[in-house]
Amino acid sequence: MSNLMPGSVIDAADKAMTATGRFHRADEAKRAVNSQYKADESGRTMHAVTWTGTKSITTTELPKPTITDPADVVIRITSTAICGSDLHLYLSSMPGMKSGSIMGHEPMGIVEQVGPDVKNVKVGDRVVCSFCLACGTCYYCKKQLFSGCDRTNTIAATETTMGARPSGMFGYSELTGGYAGGQADYLRVPFADMNCLVVPSQQEIPDDKRLLFLSDILPTAWHGNELAQVGRDDVVAVWGAGPVGILTAHCAFARGARRVILLDNQPYRLQFAKSKIPKLETIDISKTKSSGETEVLEMCKDEPAGAPDCCIECVGMHYANSMLHQVEMALGLETDSPEALNACLFAVRKGGRVAAIGAYGGFANHFNIGALMEKGLTVSSGQTPVHKYWKDLLRKVLNKELDPTIVVTHELPLKDASKAYQMFNDKTDNVIKVVLHPNPSA
Repeated sequence: MSNLMPGSVIDAADKAMTATGRFHRADEAKRAVNSQYKADESGRTMHAVTWTGTKSITTTELPKPTITDPADVVIRITSTAICGSDLHLYLSSMPGMKSGSIMGHEPMGIVEQVGPDVKNVKVGDRVVCSFCLACGTCYYCKKQLFSGCDRTNTIAATETTMGARPSGMFGYSELTGGYAGGQADYLRVPFADMNCLVVPSQQEIPDDKRLLFLSDILPTAWHGNELAQVGRDDVVAVWGAGPVGILTAHCAFARGARRVILLDNQPYRLQFAKSKIPKLETIDISKTKSSGETEVLEMCKDEPAGAPDCCIECVGMHYANSMLHQVEMALGLETDSPEALNACLFAVRKGGRVAAIGAYGGFANHFNIGALMEKGLTVSSGQTPVHKYWKDLLRKVLNKELDPTIVVTHELPLKDASKAYQMFNDKTDNVIKVVLHPNPSA
């Protein structure tokens, strides 16, 4: 699917909307934070992974960032990762992409510069950065709805389609603020006291991978379990065996689930997941005529309810199975396919819980609202409020209750990002999760 609303259109729309004077909170956000970083006055440059069009990723040389707002820090990135939701950008399924935008929202590194208003982070600290950006003081942050922060996304355009703005996000289109992402040698982090988690030093934990995924996919997996209220003796079905889906299954068992069923259309991903989570049950939906809902019900027929207690959707917007949705998306009649979410609604037991944590950005047709209503379901969704779970998950990782490293299959230098994106999208070389390492001497 082509990018129906490029970043240039978002920019123009935002300027027009701002001129009306109706979007007061977006104006307030612009006074609170600058989403565009300032170049280092020394003229130093860095390598960065940029989006240059559909399926076009380039590692290029750009100005190194410096302190832009007083609450900023600048970190030297030691490890960063490609997220499954980055593929939505790679394929131009997410509106608002602009050529030259720096990709990536799963970074960690060492603090090199600190703004005058930063209190809790110092030069030399090893930090993980949250993919969603929070200010810590607005109405939503005070309610721990950090991914709904009102002050970090200055773009008013989403208010016309969603009724409100999500938080700002690193490297995730103009619709989420147009912030430079973390697949680079350096990263400017706004509101650093909120958006940097200080973690043990490299001397204490040499392997970045144990900590890196606190930036996004481990909190997201936990968030899916929280939304679905996964608890002891639950039967859980998870759609999508990418890194988030695998960690969602891992977290479900850690929370006491009795059975976890993982569905995907890639047999190698299911085999990989099973090798890492031995109690896991799997369904290969490439061999089915449905999205797996009938197979889940067959596997659960001997359960008291005859169905899972909860279903968690980890697929997202652009994976259309049926010809109907493929055509509608190609013609621009819908932006997102609801098939995985519909399968969850169909398969879950009456009175059950459904969580949607796959990334969606627009509109979907043929949503099974009848199942939602008549089965008395609870459906929860949302981008992950990373900061809500950070400290507890760090403790669980350090205590080895959770092991996020189970998803890593590839580690590559930053310069190989284009190859890594293609491999991840095409699902070649048995890829599950790619970690990128900038040049240590950058």
